[in-house]
Amino acid sequence: MNSSGPLMVIAAGGTGGHMFPAQALAEAMLRKGWRVKLSTDARGARYTGAFPHVVEIEQVKSATFARGGILARLAVPFRILGGVLGAWVNFRRDRPAVVVGFGGYPTIPALAAATLMRLPRMIHEQNGVLGRVNQVFARRVHKVACGTWPTVLPDGVSAEPVGNPVRGAIADRAGAPYIAPGDYPMSILVMGGSQGARILSDVVPPAIVGLPSELRRNIRVSHQARDEDLDRVATYYAEEGIPAEVRNFFNDVPQRLTEAQLVIARSGASTVADLSIIGRPAILVPYAAAAADHQTANARGLVDAGAAVLIPEGKFHVDALSDTIALILSDPDGALAMARAALAQGHPDATDRLVALVEELAIGGRTQ
Repeated sequence: MNSSGPLMVIAAGGTGGHMFPAQALAEAMLRKGWRVKLSTDARGARYTGAFPHVVEIEQVKSATFARGGILARLAVPFRILGGVLGAWVNFRRDRPAVVVGFGGYPTIPALAAATLMRLPRMIHEQNGVLGRVNQVFARRVHKVACGTWPTVLPDGVSAEPVGNPVRGAIADRAGAPYIAPGDYPMSILVMGGSQGARILSDVVPPAIVGLPSELRRNIRVSHQARDEDLDRVATYYAEEGIPAEVRNFFNDVPQRLTEAQLVIARSGASTVADLSIIGRPAILVPYAAAAADHQTANARGLVDAGAAVLIPEGKFHVDALSDTIALILSDPDGALAMARAALAQGHPDATDRLVALVEELAIGGRTQ
């Protein structure tokens, strides 16, 4: 790490949706000579393996009211307060030029401490609806940047659309040539977010098995599943003669996206961004329980452009999915058009635009 450069503190929560754009910003600011620290909790620390090694990881105490029993929830304010005090001490010792929050409860300590100390601060919202923590801080930061546009914002809050930054491994494959479906091996990538999704594990395998034989014989599957679903999903594919690799997490998603003829996935903001940067046809299944149905908002751009088919959870059934897969993979020209439409929705300059906002804020040196 450049010990003489200005310091940026990134605060990000414990999901890939928050951590991947945070990683993209970290990579870019390091190239510009900045020092970078990441403030996250134990959950977020699981996603730091691909961060540049010079990024200093600070684990803070945080918690959520959404999980745990009564005693755990009663302890939440005290855990958060402890995290805020820890961040305040760290900022007194090594004062950041700017603090950037990407959402999630683990961002509270750093953003709260930055607010108390009147440091330059901003948030980036990946989804089409502000997350709970970003809603709280939207009026308490100097800038709000949005990855999905339009974004539903609190009254009186203005924002700047920048797109969702993608990590370097995705950006390196921007616009990778798409091999349209045909009478040869074809890859389907199934992703349920960073933790997998049970409904995808329940519906996708039998839908693939139900494909017409002339399609089915060419299918190869990469399927991300939850730990508790791994064995049954892998066994099902094997017994039905479908070549499949089933894991709880893929470290090489950029490569698998590049090789895929079709992607079946949740419509998290990072997934949507990755699809649009590389350019791949998709069947998107928004997570029905997502706050304010933000995954449907995330998918809207790709769907309206003809790059993706949206299937709500309530209509996500084996026969419907099997028919949709067959429709896409039986139409090479249509699949190629979907890939091109996805690429047209991308924001390859999202990281650069976010970097410009960070530098503008730091130079301005806001103190309120």
